[in-house]
Amino acid sequence: MESVRTLIVGAGVTGLATAAFLKDQDYLILEADQEPGGYCKTITKDGFVWDYSGHFFHFKHPDLEAWLKQRMPGQRVLTVQKKSFIAFKDRWVDFPFQKNIHQLPQEDFIECLHDLYMAQQGGAGASYQNFKDMLMGRLGRAVCEKFLFPYNEKLYATDLATLDQDAMGRFFPHVELRDVIANMRTPDNQSYNSTFTYPEGGAIQYVHALLSAVRPGALSLSQPVVKIDLKDRVAHTAARSIRYERLVSSAPLPALLSMCGLHEPPGTFTWNKVMVFNLGFSAKGPRNVHWLYVPDRARSFYRVGFYDNIFDGPRMSLYVELGYPRDAATDPEAMLPRVLEDLSAQGILTTQRLVAHHSVVMDPAYVHITRASLDAVARNTAALNAHGVYSVGRYGRWTYCSIEDNMVEARALARAFSTEG
Repeated sequence: MESVRTLIVGAGVTGLATAAFLKDQDYLILEADQEPGGYCKTITKDGFVWDYSGHFFHFKHPDLEAWLKQRMPGQRVLTVQKKSFIAFKDRWVDFPFQKNIHQLPQEDFIECLHDLYMAQQGGAGASYQNFKDMLMGRLGRAVCEKFLFPYNEKLYATDLATLDQDAMGRFFPHVELRDVIANMRTPDNQSYNSTFTYPEGGAIQYVHALLSAVRPGALSLSQPVVKIDLKDRVAHTAARSIRYERLVSSAPLPALLSMCGLHEPPGTFTWNKVMVFNLGFSAKGPRNVHWLYVPDRARSFYRVGFYDNIFDGPRMSLYVELGYPRDAATDPEAMLPRVLEDLSAQGILTTQRLVAHHSVVMDPAYVHITRASLDAVARNTAALNAHGVYSVGRYGRWTYCSIEDNMVEARALARAFSTEG
C-alpha cells in the first residue's frame, strides 16, 4: 500500500493551490478527469479562446496576483474595468439594477422608487425567512419583479424561497435608498468585481501558473477516488490504495460524503446545472460591454459575456449561460438554434455568421445554499476534520465564492499544515 503525508483529491484551482503552497513535498494529487483545471479549462478553436464559462479573476490580494503573474511568462494579462448591463425592455441599464432604476422608463422608475422607499422604512435590523423574503423586504416588489426574481430564478433554476437569506453573501449588491438617489447625479457602480484580470490565453493560464509550483510527478490523472476509509485513513481508487495522514478534497461535498460512507437526507444538498455555449462569429458585435444580464423569461439564457471586448478582438466571441434544474435533461445541439434565435431577438446577433462553437454542461454549477445545507456543512465539516479530512473550495464547502477565495483558502490551509510540526 502506498503512503503519503497529504493526499489531495481534485486538481482544480483549489487542489492545485493547496499543493503549490505546501512546504512539505510529501503529497499526491488524484484527479478523476484526464486533465487538470476542473471547471477552469480553456478551449481554443478557429482562432477563438473560450473557457468552460466566464472565469474572471477579481483579485483583492496583490501578493497572490503577483505570485501568479510571475509564473505566466510571455502571457499578456489585462486588468479590465468591468462594463456590465441589464437588458430591460428596449434599453440596457447599468448594473446593478437596483442602484440604477433612474435609467428605467419613467413609469417603471416611479414604481421601483416608490416600492424601494416603502420597503426601507423602518426595515433596519429586520430578519428574513429566506432569500426571496430578503429581496422583497429590502428592495421592494417592483425591483424584485422586474429584475431580481426573474433573473435569479433563471440562474438558480429553483424557487428562491428555498434559499437561505444570505445565499449570495458578500456578492449580492445591497443598496440603500440614499445610494440610489446619489447615483442619479454621480454614478458610482463599484462592486466586488468592478475590475477583473484576464490573460490572453484564457483562464487555463492560472492553472498552468499553479501547476508550475506543483512537485513533478505529484499529479495522477484519470484516478477517481471511489472510497475513503476514515478510520484507517486510506483512500481507494479502482487500481490503488493510498494511506494518508491528512486528506484535502475539493470534490463536491455530497460526493465526498458518499466516498466516506456518510449520508444526509435526500434534498439536503441541491444545485442547478448550467449549459454554456461558447460562440464565435464572423464579425464584431456590440462594443463596450463585458456582461449582459437578461431577466426576460422569454429568453433562454440569463447571461451573455463578450470575450472579444476584453482584448478588442475583430470578431464577436460570446459565452452564453442557461440554467437548468439538476435533474433536467440537457441537449446542447438541440438548444443551439434557440440560443441563436434569442441572441437575434435581443439585438446582439445581427448579420454575423456563426463560424465556431463549443458547449459544456456544468453539473453542479451553482449550489443552493439553504438552512438544511448550512447545518449539514457545519456538522460534516467537524466530523471530517476529526478524521484528518478537509473539504475545501466552492463545492467542497458548498458555498458561493470567487476563484481567488479558493486560492486564499488553500494557501491558508497549507500554511496551517506547516505549523503542525
